[in-house]
Amino acid sequence: MKTAVAAILAFTKWTLPEPPISFNVNASVVLTMSAVFNFTFVPWFRSVAPYIHSHRGKTFVIGLTGEAIAAGKLSLIAQDLALIQSMGVKIVLIYGFRPQVNEQLRAKGQEPKYCNGIRITDELALDCAQEAAGQLLYEVEAAFSMGLPNTPMAGATVRMISGNFITARPVGIVDGVDFKSTGMVRKVDVLSINHALDFGAMVLISPFGFSPTGEAFNLSMEDVATRVASELQADKLIFLTEVPGIRQDPLAPESEDNPIDTELPLAAAEKLLRELPPAYQPTDIGFYLKHCVEACKAGVERSHILPFSVDGALLLEVYVHDGIGTMLVDEKLEELREATADDVGGILQLIEPFEQEGALVKRSRTEIERDIEHFTVIEHDGVIFACALLTPYPEAQTAEMAALTVSPQSQGTGDGEKILKRIEQRARAQGLKSIFVLTTRAMHWFIKRGFQVMDPDWLPDARKRKYNWDRKSQVLVKKL
Repeated sequence: MKTAVAAILAFTKWTLPEPPISFNVNASVVLTMSAVFNFTFVPWFRSVAPYIHSHRGKTFVIGLTGEAIAAGKLSLIAQDLALIQSMGVKIVLIYGFRPQVNEQLRAKGQEPKYCNGIRITDELALDCAQEAAGQLLYEVEAAFSMGLPNTPMAGATVRMISGNFITARPVGIVDGVDFKSTGMVRKVDVLSINHALDFGAMVLISPFGFSPTGEAFNLSMEDVATRVASELQADKLIFLTEVPGIRQDPLAPESEDNPIDTELPLAAAEKLLRELPPAYQPTDIGFYLKHCVEACKAGVERSHILPFSVDGALLLEVYVHDGIGTMLVDEKLEELREATADDVGGILQLIEPFEQEGALVKRSRTEIERDIEHFTVIEHDGVIFACALLTPYPEAQTAEMAALTVSPQSQGTGDGEKILKRIEQRARAQGLKSIFVLTTRAMHWFIKRGFQVMDPDWLPDARKRKYNWDRKSQVLVKKL
């Protein structure tokens, strides 16, 4: 009992009081657990439900670096991948073995050889690569076979299928450099991979390929993952890497003033690659970015760069709104638009908590359905994160902005200002001269954005008749 309560409190960033409380099963402990679950776990689980629904049946290609395995992260990553698969996601896992091969080469008295970031695979390096691939294949399969009680793998049955899904060809001689047994992907056996995924298995692919004549070639994990994701037309390509993602100023030092850019449009990523020096090392800014760009241009909807050093990075990126790394998309996933009838349920779900606490006037489903064409929403990945209602009063050349709501997950990201600007644009398009709001709690937010406090008598007659004098809402007006 003590362990369970301590774990729950740790999850919610609570600390146990000193001296330690008695962990006998009593009313206070039950109430503590109930409070934790009610106010943390339940809302959190509800918030991730839309992502669980939207990802079910989708295909994710995961590129796992050898550095992550060398850092001892394989067990936790396997647990997270098994959990994601249990929620209906089809997973193809490609693992790398760059540091493992280098370690074996040095143990045999040879330094790794590279040219422009590409390994030169001589006979010894090929032997080391084959040995590393076999060892890691064993370790990965073992990690997904664990079913210890009291772990996320308890009761999990993860079928893994690996095989010669990749046909390769040699890199050859480039600018006078013979890359020997280093290869490139010639063909991906899409049909066989899809059959395995449809069977419910997780597909495991090593960065090894074979030519039609049976020659073995050492491939780059990043190239294999990119080609596999492109050929499968996967929904996501995710790299678990040494780097945390792409910072808003990629060339500036890491700091709080230079956070990770969580969503990068394809056009901006291509522009950034043109400005950066050539990327040859995995720690170079553009190393993984160029593969993400290639995948997006080939039809992969979203490509991600995540830090394997953060425990649960996969879960945070896939099931949390802002994620943790950088997501590359062909266009912005966040869409600011006018609402449709399909958005009624999402708007109701968004505004209901604020209505219950008294911050918003309660609106019924019927009222929202009636006024739906006057709502503006911000949608991200099929979830409504912000909304506002514009009700015009043409006779007074003004309009009311009501039900301005931003999800707690999005607050502080500027969504409120985006909605306000769109509402102002809609009002101007109707030839109106001002907009007004009635608020009991957000007066200062509106004043900072150009609104002025007015007497309720200023209101248009039609709105004044519906003014709730008991609520004592402040009237704020902004000229357009």
